[in-house]
Amino acid sequence: MNAFVAAVDALFADVNLGLDAIWYPAGGAPQPVRVIRKAPDEVTSFGSAQILSDTTLIDVRTSEMPNPKPGDGVAIGADNYVIQGEPKRDRDRLLWTLELVPA
Repeated sequence: MNAFVAAVDALFADVNLGLDAIWYPAGGAPQPVRVIRKAPDEVTSFGSAQILSDTTLIDVRTSEMPNPKPGDGVAIGADNYVIQGEPKRDRDRLLWTLELVPA
């Protein structure tokens, strides 16, 4: 284990950042994972107008969720989501960033 893996693991283990979730891969068994939820505003340009919208993103370790796909389900507490768009990995391939929409 290198220092980056140890740092990521410490962040996900922190009770102030990490949340328990369930990943529902299409055609597979549900799996427990730890996630860090982010909800940044997104600005989208449409012609000369700009539209501000809420988004729900999560970071999850690639070691816990090796192959997420659009359409897979994620439950965080009582909230159910579907992965929208292609998952994106960080430079070190330790984390996925997933965009979620309500299920």
